[in-house]
Amino acid sequence: MTEFFSTLPPTAPLDIALLALGIYYVLAFIEGTRAVAILIGIAGIFVVYTFAQYLDLHATQWVIDSVLEYSFLVVIILFQEDVRRALARFGRTRLFRGFSPVSETQILDEIAKVAGALAAQKIGALIALERAIGLRDYVEIGTEIDARVERDLLYSIFLPHSPLHDGAVIIQGGRIEAAGCVLPLNVDPDLSKQLGTRHRAALGLTAETDAVVVVVSEETGTISVSLEGRLTRDLDAQTLRSHLLELFK
Repeated sequence: MTEFFSTLPPTAPLDIALLALGIYYVLAFIEGTRAVAILIGIAGIFVVYTFAQYLDLHATQWVIDSVLEYSFLVVIILFQEDVRRALARFGRTRLFRGFSPVSETQILDEIAKVAGALAAQKIGALIALERAIGLRDYVEIGTEIDARVERDLLYSIFLPHSPLHDGAVIIQGGRIEAAGCVLPLNVDPDLSKQLGTRHRAALGLTAETDAVVVVVSEETGTISVSLEGRLTRDLDAQTLRSHLLELFK
């Protein structure tokens, strides 16, 4: 082992550090996008190819070689939007982003309080809280905010005269990442006709991801929470707070 390290050039630590940094940023850029699925697929193909070489499976090697010959071009064409967004993010990404001084409990408090205030005025709202599955594809459709989670800001976003009030706010990494975001609608014909677009959007997103979505109805002023494609309705600010604390504990 000592002999191996002695053969490495003096620049090897820098080389390794740059490679690790590059891999980190590639993974950070594609997290929460469709490109993750492609990366997993490519990794799977390379595993199969390695076994094919080891076992001398010539037909399998030939097929994979033929596919990989044009795979880079195909990926660029199919995922040109993801590539464009990744390059745009690279241009504006800070190397080091400090942690928010606001605790998770304070964030959930702010969300519960603003939901209660909006419900009292029958002002509609849709707030999605990211968990393990990234929501970056939806963030990039909306308007970037990148601000602390504060009830006054959230309240102003959902006021009827605000240009962002019809879309969803996405909370990511303890911050308001974007507003005016478009979420996928649940088009199940068996859903209650009383459920409006916001509720269907909440159900649509939580059916596809592990996000938690808070909905305030502008028709009835009721507060609901959606999780795993299901809806818990008729909450008030206090029960919403308890519900969120339980989900994020």
